[in-house]
Amino acid sequence: MSRRTQILSTAAELFAARGFHGVSVSDLGAACGISGPALYKHFASKEAILAEMLVSISEELLRVGRERAAAASSASAALAALVEWHVDFALRHRPLIVVQDRDWESLPGAARKQVRTLQREYVDLWAAQLRGAHLGLPEDQARAMAHAAFGLINSTPHSGLLPDDQMRALLSGMAAGALGLTAVAAPLSPAPLSPAPLSPSPLSPSAS
Repeated sequence: MSRRTQILSTAAELFAARGFHGVSVSDLGAACGISGPALYKHFASKEAILAEMLVSISEELLRVGRERAAAASSASAALAALVEWHVDFALRHRPLIVVQDRDWESLPGAARKQVRTLQREYVDLWAAQLRGAHLGLPEDQARAMAHAAFGLINSTPHSGLLPDDQMRALLSGMAAGALGLTAVAAPLSPAPLSPAPLSPSPLSPSAS
């Protein structure tokens, strides 16, 4: 892992735990095993770290999503692949979901605009596959369905009640059902699920 990647990963964990404004440059440096000022060899500011963190995850979601959709044999298969990809991403990157949800207003304006553009393209990708799978589906309804699926899948920071393999099956099955696909979640061992608080994540773009 490069030093730059280490800084981004460590910053995501710290920002998620304490909030962007609750973490200093010195805190970041100490967590990475370097001095605070040494961070400036890699990033111009703490805001630049946040910007690269959130822009890069939006780029990754869109890039891999396009690859998965392009490799699918039908719109329904593309949707299933997109669900699988987003669930995998959300399970692996819980801190990033928390950071984007809570620290969105701390993102510099130019980066915020870039993230919004990438997110809209990601919604468009899902909406196009939904309209291909459900002929006659209005575009606004397809976009609303995509947002709803994102909200469900991005609940991972609040859904630690089950192991990840069971959570993967549960989220995939629920999202597939919500999108009108035939996939269902694998059976889970019986256990009462107490409700966990959910909050919307801008990883599912709020801009239409």
